Amino acid sequence: MITTQLRELGVYKGFVSLISARFISNFGNGLSDIALAYGVLSLNGATGKDLSIVMFARLFPMIALMLFGGVIGDRFKRNRIVGGTDMLGSLFVAISAASFIFAFASVPLLVVMGFLFGILNAMWWPAMLGVLPAIVPKEKLNDGNAVLGLLSNFGYVVGALSGGALVTLFGSGWALLVDALSFFIAGVLVWRLDMAPMEKRERASVFTELKYGWFEFKSRSWVVAIVVAFIGINACFEALHQVLGPLAFNENSNGPRNWSFNLAGLTLGMICGGVIALKFVVSRPMFFAIVVIALSSLWNFSLAMSAPLLLTMGGAFIAGIALEVLMVNWHTAMQTHIPEESFSRVSAYDAFGSFALAPLGVVAAGPLAMYYGVHNILWATGGVTVVCALLVLLVRSVRNLKLISTD
Repeated sequence: MITTQLRELGVYKGFVSLISARFISNFGNGLSDIALAYGVLSLNGATGKDLSIVMFARLFPMIALMLFGGVIGDRFKRNRIVGGTDMLGSLFVAISAASFIFAFASVPLLVVMGFLFGILNAMWWPAMLGVLPAIVPKEKLNDGNAVLGLLSNFGYVVGALSGGALVTLFGSGWALLVDALSFFIAGVLVWRLDMAPMEKRERASVFTELKYGWFEFKSRSWVVAIVVAFIGINACFEALHQVLGPLAFNENSNGPRNWSFNLAGLTLGMICGGVIALKFVVSRPMFFAIVVIALSSLWNFSLAMSAPLLLTMGGAFIAGIALEVLMVNWHTAMQTHIPEESFSRVSAYDAFGSFALAPLGVVAAGPLAMYYGVHNILWATGGVTVVCALLVLLVRSVRNLKLISTD
């Protein structure tokens, strides 16, 4: 079935280049998540607090500047924004890589590089979500999102498995250097896409355009409700993904390897979730996706119980299925219900809102884990995830949303 979808979607100019870029870039992301976390923890005197600070520096500017990134994404060719930020971002990753290879890495340096990378991400995210709708027609968006997710996640799982081995054998610097190269190649591929320029429209001030984007955002109760719910869910997931997970496995020399296995389990689950989203189109997609997302907390709970490696990998696998089912349905719902000319701004409000507390979750995770214990904080993050997921189902427009736009 996947081969059939690839063949059908491959006729649309630029689709193969786009999925190739996402595969390559996510291969690098799989390396980076492990290399950076254990690179920081390998520094003399480094603690969970230092890891929180470095990860916070990457996340905070992305969230803080996301709304302005949305305005940029609705004004200029989105593939040039995505490609340009990827290529420039590769330079900052390369500097971090060199600092480990040549032994001058420090927390302040990694914070600065992460902060600069986060600024670029604020422009990359809203623009990237608008690239696919410019390549494939609306009726193919669900398949396009699913295939794009499948190839992206396959790249990530290969990168995560490779990352554990690279970090263990050669150190974090070389893994980060491969990550930098992957960003540059992906950026070139997306930059070269032959996309039509943005429709000419009357230019208003940045704040006027943000006001219009806010109107489009708040006029859909299902969007607002899900974004509010994910304020808590994303804060907990980012805390787990970037800080608590690495800390939970940092008790022996096999930590990078075991954490890479968990990340691989997460991404294999996302691949399966993509297949499910391709094969089964449900009548109420967001109701289904939110019910499934509550199950992602099983990963938190398995880590909190110090379960055997295979069980934590199983929890990660279930979380991956839930995340990909959610993302495919969410992106398709947004792309079919939101006008194209304001899509990046609405996406920016989505990301800004749903990740609003993620930097706080990341920066607080390390100190809280040191004070209360990693496993206790993991129990708490799992509980918050379940509660937020169930509460959003009280909103009728979330339960009843269809993929065909009726706006």
